Amino acid sequence: AIVGTGATAVQCIPHLANSAKQLYVFQRTPSSIDVRGNKPTDGEWAKTLEKGWQKRRRDNFNILVTGGAQDEDLVNDGWTSIMQKLGVILSDPAKSEAFADLSPEELGEAVELADFEKMEEIRSRAESIVEDPEVAENLKPYYRQFCKRPCFHDDYLPSFNKPNVQLVDTDGKGVEEFTTDGILFDGQEFAVDCIIFATGFEVGTDYSRRAECVITGKDGLTLAEKWSNGVKTLHGFQSNGFPNLFFMGLIQGGLTPNNTHMLTEQSEHIGYLIDRAKTSNHRSFETTSGAEENWIRTMRENALANEDFLAACTPGYYNDEGKKEVNGVLGLQYGGGPDEFFSMLKSWREDGSCEGVTYS
Repeated sequence: AIVGTGATAVQCIPHLANSAKQLYVFQRTPSSIDVRGNKPTDGEWAKTLEKGWQKRRRDNFNILVTGGAQDEDLVNDGWTSIMQKLGVILSDPAKSEAFADLSPEELGEAVELADFEKMEEIRSRAESIVEDPEVAENLKPYYRQFCKRPCFHDDYLPSFNKPNVQLVDTDGKGVEEFTTDGILFDGQEFAVDCIIFATGFEVGTDYSRRAECVITGKDGLTLAEKWSNGVKTLHGFQSNGFPNLFFMGLIQGGLTPNNTHMLTEQSEHIGYLIDRAKTSNHRSFETTSGAEENWIRTMRENALANEDFLAACTPGYYNDEGKKEVNGVLGLQYGGGPDEFFSMLKSWREDGSCEGVTYS
């Protein structure tokens, strides 16, 4: 049995369907499953790539999927296709003319309609591939495109046509209980030999819990104590009272759909700070409390104004399991977007003064 139908489960289920005698798939809410269309890389095309092509493609992709405009779509995959469909990217002259005279409210309505049309495509795809009408209906996602992370797979939906695969749709509730022999839902026990928890990953909770250790700074203050009323950092990397400690991931920074892009940018910034300490023969460095407060103020001033959108979404880590307030992972992000955030970090490094960080 596999519990979950999010991005992690989508990758696993087709392989499990090919090998398991009986596979039960327990679903809270269905994922959006679009065409992946993977194919071998053209060797001749690869030879034409010039030095730095990876970074150019990475930056081009990030700008497009976060609502920016580029002269060319270098990646041209399902993610950038979604953004084109939603009308967020207005680089095409015809689109620009169509949206230029709309008020913000009218533009929002146009985007919502485009979103609905795209999700109708996703739902129709499930209906055309899955043979059992009831199963197909349960696999249709009825929410806005970016309420959950979009998924792309060519073998996921066909897996539910196999006689050894059974979808157990929990209608948003999730499973009830794990028993000695298996899983209990709606009064029925499903006896299984193995359970795979493909329920996603934990984000937005106490950092020390996720790090599986108590982090203690100067004067015996723990990180959990300092952050008990909210995260406090400079640029998401350092917290006053915790010298030589860096945070990587989804804390008060710039989130990118391509997660390794974000981690690469974070690594470069941390590397810069460490190099400054080494070249100046310092052994300790940390952010000041003043810089920390200024960054918190900046985060609030640039907060994402999408509470209504998130509140209407299916419960998940984006909206802290259905809460209206932006306390989920998106509420921890710099509201100006990742490209603006990374540009700001670059300017900060180029300034050379390391404003807000003290070395000793």
